[in-house]
Amino acid sequence: MTDLYTRHKAVLPDWLALYYADPVELTHGEGRHVWDAAGRRYLDFFGGILTTMTAHALPEVTKAVAEQAGRLVHSSTLYLNRPMVDLAERIAALSGIPDARVFFTTSGTEANDAALLLATTYRRSNQILAMRNSYHGRSFATVGITGNRSWSPTSLSPLQTLYVHGGVRTRGPYAALGDAEFTAACVADLRDMLGQARGGAAALIAEPVQGVGGFTSPPDGLYGAFREVLDEHGILWIADEVQTGWGRTGDHFWGWQAHGQAGPPDLLTFAKGIGNGMSIGGVVGRAEVMNCLDANSISTFGGSPVTVAAGLANLTYLLEHDLQGNARRVGGLLIERLRAICAQLPAVREVRGRGLMIGVELVRPGTDEADPEAAAAVLEAAREGGLLLGKGGGHSTSVLRIAPPLTLTVAEAEEGAAILERALHSL
Repeated sequence: MTDLYTRHKAVLPDWLALYYADPVELTHGEGRHVWDAAGRRYLDFFGGILTTMTAHALPEVTKAVAEQAGRLVHSSTLYLNRPMVDLAERIAALSGIPDARVFFTTSGTEANDAALLLATTYRRSNQILAMRNSYHGRSFATVGITGNRSWSPTSLSPLQTLYVHGGVRTRGPYAALGDAEFTAACVADLRDMLGQARGGAAALIAEPVQGVGGFTSPPDGLYGAFREVLDEHGILWIADEVQTGWGRTGDHFWGWQAHGQAGPPDLLTFAKGIGNGMSIGGVVGRAEVMNCLDANSISTFGGSPVTVAAGLANLTYLLEHDLQGNARRVGGLLIERLRAICAQLPAVREVRGRGLMIGVELVRPGTDEADPEAAAAVLEAAREGGLLLGKGGGHSTSVLRIAPPLTLTVAEAEEGAAILERALHSL
């Protein structure tokens, strides 16, 4: 046990999770690599939980942060803030939501919390529809709508939450159905739930690809089909794009666009990758909904000049270098390589995902039962091989989460796949 680990355990709460039996202290990074305190280099396939979206120490972002910090670090939303307005204009235009307004927060948790405040105020209802296996943050309100018991420490909540089928394609009561039949069954379940519930729900909140839940997703179009039912009742649609936004899925800039046949969401939440490591999040939505609060509100740290300067530089880099296209191309190669590696491994149930958002689900060989011990063992073996991965999954799944920076090269994808192959064979 290192001295830093001993100090960590002495002053931080027991529930603050750490990866690895011998936790790693990361000291610096560059590109797709990070180094630990012992000087060992790792290929980073998790990016600080999908947050280092473009690259470690990206010069354009570090330069923007340093220059803004040299001028003004903080002012709050009580003063006009040019970088905040600049970034809000760009996000509003990219969101696909007409007449959009943007509110900045410091995290995805806070972004989803703000979206819940807006939706429940607008609809005058504390009833929320959420997806089974979902994760939306660690605040009191967001754990109350999280459909994953591993990340929901209390059943107490200011909200009444109703959980809907559909976020997990290959498990659950509809798994054996074809895509069209799966969607129809989930829509029928939603209609039945709304028929049973008392009062009008405020909103459905859904991740287009469930992050903590193990990178699961429904067939394309399911949330669009849900939207038609929601519109019949006036229920809002909140797309939680904290992990799926900014082109990570490759096929689309936003995850909701795979379900966009009924139009954009009413509210869209974002965070993580836009700051490339800086603490930034937010919610963008229709002006009518965003303007519904009738009490004063500000943000002390949301839209901080330094963080939005980082976001502007990062977004500019992402668009100018077509990182969505790179996620599609390199991610497509990586997922096919992993499927080939895992095809004959009885411990692997499924390799799934899109773009640079890939999950490898592990089970006990010969069964369909989750094997969290195997996931932990592969995580350790991959680290020994020089590769950092993530973990996830719901109550019945154990998944390795792969989400490198979007500048990942083909050579690095091959290198990471080879390390993961050796780690999987170590089982």
